[in-house]
Amino acid sequence: MKTKRPSIALIGTRGYPYVYSGYETFAKELSERLVEKGIKVTIYCHKNLFEHRPKQIKGIHLIYLPAIETKILSQLSHSLFAFLHACWQPYDVVLAVNSANGPFGLLTRLFRKKTMINVDGLEWMRPKWKGLGSKYFYWSSKQATRFFDLIINDSVEMQRVYKKEFQTNSKVIAYGAEPRYSQNPKLIEKWGLQPNSYYLIVGRLIPDNNSDLILEGFLQSLSDKKLVIVGDVPFQDAFAKKIKARSQTTDRVIMTGYVNESETLAELYHHCYAYLHGHEFGGTNPTMLKAMAYGCAILALKTPFNDEMLADGELW
Repeated sequence: MKTKRPSIALIGTRGYPYVYSGYETFAKELSERLVEKGIKVTIYCHKNLFEHRPKQIKGIHLIYLPAIETKILSQLSHSLFAFLHACWQPYDVVLAVNSANGPFGLLTRLFRKKTMINVDGLEWMRPKWKGLGSKYFYWSSKQATRFFDLIINDSVEMQRVYKKEFQTNSKVIAYGAEPRYSQNPKLIEKWGLQPNSYYLIVGRLIPDNNSDLILEGFLQSLSDKKLVIVGDVPFQDAFAKKIKARSQTTDRVIMTGYVNESETLAELYHHCYAYLHGHEFGGTNPTMLKAMAYGCAILALKTPFNDEMLADGELW
């Protein structure tokens, strides 16, 4: 008699293997490990991001759904379509990411689906979500605590936030990173870089990552090193445009844009003089996790989340 494989659907990322930010990294690492354990994994993907759309990669089942392609509605509309589709499928568990999807838990509850949601950081406090956007994220985070069977946070500090703000217990499951050593230093030469000759920033060009403040501080310094900024935003944005324009006024700053080759990105980490982390909101941050796993010296903005990740500066 053949035993039915347990199954899980993952909703709320851009898809697999589209690695763009923390959620996509999470989806990749989790899904590949679950498949190794014999679990059937289905990931919902943003259709327009994939020129080629195989139905399966590395044993992971992929479903491509459209979205309303605007800055505000892209993620929400895609998730709504995915939740509606998932309600009619025989998944044992639905795992969502991003607290913006909190209200959609009502759908899976009506269909009596077991659900979990990884709510990430303080989205309602991010500068990019002003006014109604901020109010929506706070409301949707609260709805997540009402409709989902399990709330997952990635740090103890975020667990405290959800307990205080929404009187809700949550499970802490922090992200991790694989330790790695340099394998091909020549990969950084495409930008004219040498080991220990530059500071490194990795992350989206959004206000709460504070790349603009770091950039201005660096330009005012007398450092003879370069500043390398890895990242961008997938849409036209005034904040990102300002940083790019400022960097073009000097040869001390190198903007790489997205670096999608994992080996090249790893070498940029390995050979930086120090990694600069200005992320203000959120829990366990994947970009700083990589800096830790790759042995970087780290200068981080002092926040409760960064203190937790760096053990408040104490050596282990």
